[in-house]
Amino acid sequence: MAERRPRVWVSQPLFDDVVARLHDHFDVDQVAAVREHDAAGVAAALGDVDGALVTLNERVGRDEIANATKLRAVANVGVGYNNLDIDALHARGIVATNTPDVLTETTADFGFALMMAAARRVTEAERHLRAGRWQGWNFKGLLGADLHGSTLGILGMGRIGQGIARRASGFEMRVLYHNRSRLPADIERDCNASYVDFDTLLAQADHLVLVLPYSAASHHIVDAAALAKMKPTATLTNIARGGIVDEAALADALGSGRLASAALDVFEGEPAVDPRLLALDNIVLTPHIASGSLATRRAMVALAVDNLIAALGAGPEAGRPPTPIAPAATGGKDAKRPGTA
Repeated sequence: MAERRPRVWVSQPLFDDVVARLHDHFDVDQVAAVREHDAAGVAAALGDVDGALVTLNERVGRDEIANATKLRAVANVGVGYNNLDIDALHARGIVATNTPDVLTETTADFGFALMMAAARRVTEAERHLRAGRWQGWNFKGLLGADLHGSTLGILGMGRIGQGIARRASGFEMRVLYHNRSRLPADIERDCNASYVDFDTLLAQADHLVLVLPYSAASHHIVDAAALAKMKPTATLTNIARGGIVDEAALADALGSGRLASAALDVFEGEPAVDPRLLALDNIVLTPHIASGSLATRRAMVALAVDNLIAALGAGPEAGRPPTPIAPAATGGKDAKRPGTA
């Protein structure tokens, strides 16, 4: 009698040629069209599989794995993993993995682009033109803020934050950062960045970029009180997670002129966006696409596939997935990685 092949669930349509490598080792149940899975749907999908490859859209927690008696591994397509209950997974002996490193430079590119768009009012100007409101060149029209020679503030100085800092050197920006812990001196030199406390970062940044992991501690860390400490001429860019920013407070600050402009790629209630933000001109809004280059998204799926194959004891790295997530309680290296796309 043939030995049973492990079964895996792939929660979204990804890149067929990359996912095809799973078929060499497993029976694969892949969702054929993009869909939103509710908790019951995820629980049902996990109920009779050995492994799962999921995206940030799928919440995998204690309830979803309660009846998943065969589940041994969950591979997340994304560096951030607040969609996974890591403690619940590890308590059940289920390996969890993510896809760090491969999206660092692409996400840093996009964060810098968003910051520039907010500072120079790019999307606002385009809407102005498309609406037929441009009546000719206006010397004082749609004036924005310079990046060159300004002060860049980075909250969360992991790999992506460091990538943004390195890009700032080409604009001769002064770089300040605040992080859970200070970086080693050689990394600070490489990034030409100086460590400051949170309040100093808020007060001195002309352009503040958020690249920190989402957690209970970082929930709404940028709230009304924090926004009040920023310069009224400053910009705020968030490519981390939506819950880091109190979006109601941000809408108040932007609407009142307390803050010059903002750029958001992530939102607390994704895919829903606060209507007050949608109504504002002085904000750039994009639909969680910071890692969205073709090459990077393919690399993310490839790493997730490698992780799942190895975590389920197959392939050349059997038992040694490339990027496991350490239990939060032990604070392994992956537990400290800033999350984004």
